[in-house]
Amino acid sequence: MNWDRAGAERAIAGAARYNMEFIEIPLADAASVDAGHTRELLEKHGLRAACSLVLPQAAWASVRPEAAIEHLKVAIDKAALMGAEALTGVTYGGTNERTGVPPTQAEYDNVAHALGAAAKQAKAQGIQFGVEAVNRYESHLINSAEQAVALVERIGMDNVFVHLDTFHMNIEEKGAANGILVAREHLKYMHLSESDRGTPGAGNVPWDSIFAALSAIGFKGALTLESFVSMPPEMAGDISTWRPVARDEDEVMGNGLSFLRNKAAQYQLA
Repeated sequence: MNWDRAGAERAIAGAARYNMEFIEIPLADAASVDAGHTRELLEKHGLRAACSLVLPQAAWASVRPEAAIEHLKVAIDKAALMGAEALTGVTYGGTNERTGVPPTQAEYDNVAHALGAAAKQAKAQGIQFGVEAVNRYESHLINSAEQAVALVERIGMDNVFVHLDTFHMNIEEKGAANGILVAREHLKYMHLSESDRGTPGAGNVPWDSIFAALSAIGFKGALTLESFVSMPPEMAGDISTWRPVARDEDEVMGNGLSFLRNKAAQYQLA
């Protein structure tokens, strides 16, 4: 999660060691990232990349749209410099953003304004721009595929896509496959995360339904293993993860990665 030079070297070399095609780069502090160094590492190991983030409270789009635009602009420019293909994640807010009441039209208007401006910036840089639906305990704004689609269609730009995550879908969707079917033509990015955010295949996410739905819509986007096995302690409060989610990295990458690859092959997505 700390994308300094040492972190980049460790993560990119590790991704290459596991024969990954691309890596998701966290931009918790985009301004401090050495984009040239990361780009060199990606090229050296033959890896593609996407970047992800959540917005800090000072730049939550629902209440501070202009601050969100500025924050996203820095991240988009950095993603372009390192050669990433997309910026995605909770691009509209935080993972502990809840007002205690349903979202207002004014909040959605602010989000649409901020993300529309960011999407234009991303398009000018040749970057795709994603909107991730997350569960109700992390945000009150975009919880379902249907809500993500509505926001993407309101923005109305061809470089804006829906990003779904099986952990959040397992909480929010009325059947795991339904969210994928709803998002269909807008769905370009999937986080494959277990129900406890640990090792895929060791929880209760309905993986066959997920992969069958992806196959049915002819999914051609990115499938990304996401686990918080190595999460830094300072992130615990943001995503309410208070105990280890897996034994270690080897368990997640050894068992979880092979499980997902086998499922992708079974449903002819590999």
